[in-house]
Amino acid sequence: MQFTAFLENFNTALWSYHISVPVAIAAPFIEGTDRRVVCTLNGTTEFQCALMPKGDGHFFININKKIRDKLKLKLGSEVRVSLRKDDSQYGLPMPEEFAEILAQDETGNRLFHALTPGKQRNLLYYAGLPKTTETRIRRAVVFIEHLKSNAGKIDFKQLHEEMKEANRGVW
Repeated sequence: MQFTAFLENFNTALWSYHISVPVAIAAPFIEGTDRRVVCTLNGTTEFQCALMPKGDGHFFININKKIRDKLKLKLGSEVRVSLRKDDSQYGLPMPEEFAEILAQDETGNRLFHALTPGKQRNLLYYAGLPKTTETRIRRAVVFIEHLKSNAGKIDFKQLHEEMKEANRGVW
């Protein structure tokens, strides 16, 4: 599904730069609460995302700074958009280091897969951010140990502190 949109800004604390998705375009991608799509902008930049509800029956896709900078997008820029259903297991790539930690830790694997899809994506996103394999492994270990020590729950404030300690070599 292809369409043209313009970069907009909500100018709120929660949401900022985005493109609006016409209802007719969004409708085929919405199945209950699943609104995951693969979005390609200007035929070059592909990323996994969700169609977010605006609250008035319309939808939008967030466009982060990294993508805006890569495509040199400014407020009001015209963007060619192509959408397809995201049929991946998690809605984000599984970093190979994270997959290996899950394969080696049965309890961690069970706890990770008991999380909601959104919380799984959150951990996968942050596990995949670092450029070095060492840091990706360290994050994956911290995430799984956090789940195990918190009965499968995520305390994001505590997890942030645990990641800082791991980066300082405290653990």
